[in-house]
Amino acid sequence: MSLTSKLTLAGSVTFAVGIISYVHMKQKKDRERLREGVVKDMERQEMKKLQNLKALQDQIELTKILKTQRDKDTSLKTESSGS
Repeated sequence: MSLTSKLTLAGSVTFAVGIISYVHMKQKKDRERLREGVVKDMERQEMKKLQNLKALQDQIELTKILKTQRDKDTSLKTESSGS
């Protein structure tokens, strides 16, 4: 083989190996990013769930307070109309 053909072959092989390496590294990074996205989504869902539970607890407490207040108002009206 001539020197030119050896250099061309070496250059082609080097170029091909470089492209294949780049594609594999890019795929690996893409997979890692996808996994991170899934983890972040799960964390967001968990935070949303906790916020919803807190809002539900707040609503339950508010409902109890309002029922107690309504019962007091009802008993006061009953007492004042009974007098």
